[in-house]
Amino acid sequence: MRKLTDFERYVIEEKGTERPFSGEYHTHDAAGVYHCRKCDAPLYLSEHKFQAHCGWPAFDDEIPGAVTRHMDADGHRTEIVCSNCGGHLGHVFQGEYLTPKNLRHCVNSVSMVFKGKDDMEESSDRTELATLGGGCFWCIEAVFSNLKGVISVKSGYAGGSPEKADYKSVCSGHSGHAEVVQVEFNPLEISFRELLEVFFTSHDPTTLNRQGNDVGTQYRSVIFAHDASQQDVASEVITKLNESGLWSSPLVTELVAYSGFYPAEEVHDDYFARNPQQGYCRLVIAPKVDKVRALFADKLKS
Repeated sequence: MRKLTDFERYVIEEKGTERPFSGEYHTHDAAGVYHCRKCDAPLYLSEHKFQAHCGWPAFDDEIPGAVTRHMDADGHRTEIVCSNCGGHLGHVFQGEYLTPKNLRHCVNSVSMVFKGKDDMEESSDRTELATLGGGCFWCIEAVFSNLKGVISVKSGYAGGSPEKADYKSVCSGHSGHAEVVQVEFNPLEISFRELLEVFFTSHDPTTLNRQGNDVGTQYRSVIFAHDASQQDVASEVITKLNESGLWSSPLVTELVAYSGFYPAEEVHDDYFARNPQQGYCRLVIAPKVDKVRALFADKLKS
């Protein structure tokens, strides 16, 4: 997270508003991407921007999943915030017919940082890591491998000591490790929050140390947060899922700080892709993969 000035904190965290026509991006028209000033998540493309003559930067679209809407306390306006960190952006309006999309995101310049073509070329290779456990790592690896923005998925172990990071020790249930996958992803194409959406769809986060017939602490539902931003996003997602009523029992997913990842033996790499006719793959993994493909068709690699 970026350290904010007093005025940035007033707008982004206290939901303030900058004076009209005062922001640096009010008439800005360069090609590039507008990012959240607080957490650097990409929000808008330059082609989304248009001149609305309203005093603030205006956009008629957003990067998918980047912006979350909330009704203001007065019930009259719809607030928009960064989906990744919750930072206040501004408000969204419909029915003005200013563009064919009939939508205007009215955003405070101070809530954003613009990155032009040169900056984008430098950041296009920037990747992040997510380390997640949700049962057998064969299942989770198969689910995440097909997502846009995912560069690689590696099965392994996390949560225990290095000397016990092997399949036999982990299968004993006494190593402290969980079977996990480490996902390398491009945050410009898929966010950590979107990865969590897929993660919680691909396993049952309400069963303690168990996924179906796979029983033991090594099969626990767990998120190893790599930084404070991932910690905040995961905590918010878990809270919202508990409040949603989607499950009859509360989530038991652990949220802990990342402390290391130990790659699994090569025999576990791409297990589902290499063994599609194996019984466990057909009966357990394939249905999970099909479910995610159906629910997240827009996020799949072509």
